[in-house]
Formats: sequence, C-alpha cells, structure tokens
Amino acid sequence: MTATTLITDDRRHPRGGIYFDDFAVGQLIRHRITRSVTQMDNVLFSTLTMNPQPLHIDRQFSEASEWGQPLMNSLFTLGLLIGISVPDTTNGTLFANLGMTDVKFPHPLFENDTIHCESTVTATRESKSRPSMGVVEFHHRAYNQNDKLVAECTRQSLVLKRGA
Repeated sequence: MTATTLITDDRRHPRGGIYFDDFAVGQLIRHRITRSVTQMDNVLFSTLTMNPQPLHIDRQFSEASEWGQPLMNSLFTLGLLIGISVPDTTNGTLFANLGMTDVKFPHPLFENDTIHCESTVTATRESKSRPSMGVVEFHHRAYNQNDKLVAECTRQSLVLKRGA
C-alpha cells in the first residue's frame, strides 16, 4: 500500500475506523473535522481539571500578559487534536491507546481560533501479546486557521486487525 492509497468505506469499520491491516507507514490522513474553540471550552475544561491558571480563565489577567488574550489550555488542545483524528483513524478499531510522547505546543491556540488536523502513520508492527491486533504509531499535528502549527504529538495505539 502506498501513502496515497484511499481507504474506501467498504474497507473501514462500520464506525469509520481503519483496521491495522490497512495502515501503511508514510500514510497521511487529513482529518475532515475542523473546530473553532471558545471561551466556554477553555473555562469549562480548565475548571473541570482543577487547573486555576489565570492565563486560561481570567481575561483581565491574560490581557496584561505578553499574549494580550487568554491561551487555550494545552491539555484541551491535545485532547482535541487526538479527538479530531479518531473518526478517520481508530473509531471502532481501537483497543487501547498505549501512550503519547513528544508532545509540543509550538504556537499558542487562542479562543475563537479554528483548528484543522492531520496525522501521518510513522510505524506499524504486529502485537507480540495479542495476535488479533497491531500497534500503529501516529504523528498528529494541529494547525490554526492561519496554518500555524499549534500542537503535535506521537501516539501509539493498539488497533484491531480485520476479522478480529
């Protein structure tokens, strides 16, 4: 399979995910969902996770910072990046997330920005302990509406093989 091979609907899980068998190293997946982020997202996520950082929840404090406005909570941004990738990659085929590494936020994400995301398959291997599954490694990237990279990470996922 080449990086440009199209995964048709009849090859996908009924929920939209891709089976281990159809992932290929170098495959680039541009995710269809985009999302504008809001003040409500920022305040709700920050307070639910007990993060009182005023750069996220205090507009007056944030306006006096070098950014001049609130920054989106970075863990919200990371969760959104992974979440946007799920319908096009592992929805229905994921058994477990094994980890996320190399997490970076090279440019801030601000309230009212709109993100779009893409993922590249960087590695695949058969599972040693679960023969009906394989490990897929993704490099996920999120960009704002001006195509500035706002988040990236590497994620390892345990994914079902076709027919498992």
